[in-house]
Amino acid sequence: MWERSLVLSAPGKVILHGEHAVVHGKVALAVALNLRTFLRLRPCAEGKVCVRLPGVGVVRSWDTSSLQALRRGVAADFDESKSPSVEQLHTLKEFAGIAAGASAPESLATLAFLYMCLAISAKYGDVPNVDILVWSELPTGAGLGSSAAYAVCLAAALLTACRAISCPLKEGESTASWRAEGWTEEELTLINSWAFQGERVIHGNPSGVDNAVGTWGGALRYQSGKITPLKRVPMLRILLTNTKVPRSTKVLVAGVKEKILKFPAIMNPVLDSIDAISQECQSVLEAMPANPSPEYYPVLEELFDINQHHLNVIGVGHPSLDRLCRVTASHGLHSKLTGAGGGGCGITLLRPDTSPLAMEAAKRDLCACGFECWETNIGAPGVTLHSSSSLNAEVLHALSES
Repeated sequence: MWERSLVLSAPGKVILHGEHAVVHGKVALAVALNLRTFLRLRPCAEGKVCVRLPGVGVVRSWDTSSLQALRRGVAADFDESKSPSVEQLHTLKEFAGIAAGASAPESLATLAFLYMCLAISAKYGDVPNVDILVWSELPTGAGLGSSAAYAVCLAAALLTACRAISCPLKEGESTASWRAEGWTEEELTLINSWAFQGERVIHGNPSGVDNAVGTWGGALRYQSGKITPLKRVPMLRILLTNTKVPRSTKVLVAGVKEKILKFPAIMNPVLDSIDAISQECQSVLEAMPANPSPEYYPVLEELFDINQHHLNVIGVGHPSLDRLCRVTASHGLHSKLTGAGGGGCGITLLRPDTSPLAMEAAKRDLCACGFECWETNIGAPGVTLHSSSSLNAEVLHALSES
């Protein structure tokens, strides 16, 4: 029986540089976005597992006895190193009443919960009687790693409840994470492995970048399947803007590939240049913590400007993103798209001395375009355990809803 209430969180992610070029073997830099998904875990009535995801309209509960019977009935072993099988997912869908081809967020979130709950308990002990509530500051479907933040929170919560990892938050502490006296590297690796399985349930064939950022936080370098966390990175202030223009990542990726095949002598040097931007940015980020000089910011701003032009050249720009860049430039700020492009989100770098007046004016003008803005940080901490006293009023209110 699990007897404590816990609150965990994990960050979203943005691609700082290297989007699209990464598909062609170039370096991408992904950074943790301090818009977070929060999960509250508490004991549930004997013999029940409950999950509530108000953001996608999910309220479900099951008897632990029926979940244990389901676990025994699912063929093939559950393991953090094996992809969920088609047969396993089919059985779970039938059990939960999810249609075979369902792809709505609520269906996939429920399926990921069921899979992770059964798989983790199969390996580490009985399904605990828990009540899980998840609330997020991240918009879904905006390319900001919302599903990975959910999967990381779930993995950490379920592994803790099954006592597969320690509970590093002692009574009376304000916050705990791996950066303090938190989880060991082995425990974080286990959280990340199970979160990746959750991402596989939701996305089929993810890169693993989003869940790695959600687990370790900070920034990481990704190239040809190899993920390398950067050792020390600064927390940078940004304005994140969602243009709310929908786009298809698949269509945009295909369009870039077509351009490269059509004009290889023109496009390949552009990809090489984007790669060089990622590497230059990595050097700057790694130099900043030891020497937090203001002269790094003009370099970061220039890299934003150059890369935004490159992304337009390879065909993933959009009038809404051009408008975002013009609006922020009129306030002396520098922006670029992040993620797939073709709409979606953009990020604007804020210097430490950016005046609150300039920022409010920029936000006002962006909102007047019909965009949505958040002032936040990148380079944020990864998965974290919180005490109630360390949470702000909005999070406490969201997590107190029952």
